[in-house]
Amino acid sequence: MERPSLEINLPDTHEEGKLYVVDSLNNLNKLNVCPDESQCSLENTGGTGKSMAENNTKNQCLFFVTFIFTLIISLALVSLVIFLIIQTRNEMDQISSRLLSEKKNIEELKKINKIILKHLNQSGIKENTSDLHDYLYPR
Repeated sequence: MERPSLEINLPDTHEEGKLYVVDSLNNLNKLNVCPDESQCSLENTGGTGKSMAENNTKNQCLFFVTFIFTLIISLALVSLVIFLIIQTRNEMDQISSRLLSEKKNIEELKKINKIILKHLNQSGIKENTSDLHDYLYPR
């Protein structure tokens, strides 16, 4: 009785072996075609009709458009900052040149004041020098 049971199981074992070989070949094919197993499994189970490859392409396109848009905005901001730095430097140069010219004018006025005071002291008009000093340097 053991022999008939062995004979019945042998064809099943042979059939299971064939299925195992076919399943192994399918798995090997999936590894060659889809290195990322989750991608292929999602493609096969998608019921909307869109494959994961189409979604991946759209995502890549969206990523590159966003990336290019971000680069353009960054370039515009950097250009604005460079423009503002140059503008500020020009303004600072103008202000410093004005300050230097005003400093020269103040130095010249001090020299003229000293010359006037020296001349008034030499001419002997000392009582008017205090009036002149008060007039030139009000408190």
